[in-house]
Amino acid sequence: MLKHAYHKLCTHGGGKLRHCLNTQTSGFHIGQPRFAPRSFFGVEDYLDDDNSRPYTYKKEKKSKNPDKHISFKQRTVAYMEPFTLDVFISKRFVSASLTHRVTSKQVAVAGTNSKDIKAVLKSRSDIPACLAVGRILSERAREADVYTASYTPRERDKFEGKIRAVVQSLIDNGIDVKVYLD
Repeated sequence: MLKHAYHKLCTHGGGKLRHCLNTQTSGFHIGQPRFAPRSFFGVEDYLDDDNSRPYTYKKEKKSKNPDKHISFKQRTVAYMEPFTLDVFISKRFVSASLTHRVTSKQVAVAGTNSKDIKAVLKSRSDIPACLAVGRILSERAREADVYTASYTPRERDKFEGKIRAVVQSLIDNGIDVKVYLD
């Protein structure tokens, strides 16, 4: 297609080729249009589609359905269940925290890397360590007047084994945890 257009322009008038490869943008000087050079691939060198900012910045994602209505539950769930449980388990240690959704502040934190737990445990990443982290996290959460939390496992995590041990320990020690499995 491009070869065909180029060939047509060359045979009918080579002077038009320069105007064809330039795009019209509005300038700041006296409101007159000026021509800005386009790159070979048809994309402006410095401006994006809106001509509002450099093309290297990330464009915000536009919704597929701009008229989509956000439900009442979606708008209020962060206030109805304000605390979320975050559990991280690696080969060397276990950590868990309760975070307030609205303010994004951690209310209670416990992990096997802390000095008080590290000295007592035989291993920092087995099931008894997970139970200890859950017990200590529940004590710290009750001190901060947090008695309910919600937990949604990450995509890569399965709700079994060590993660389930941390959540079950929280439930056994008086924190009501709602688990959302997708």
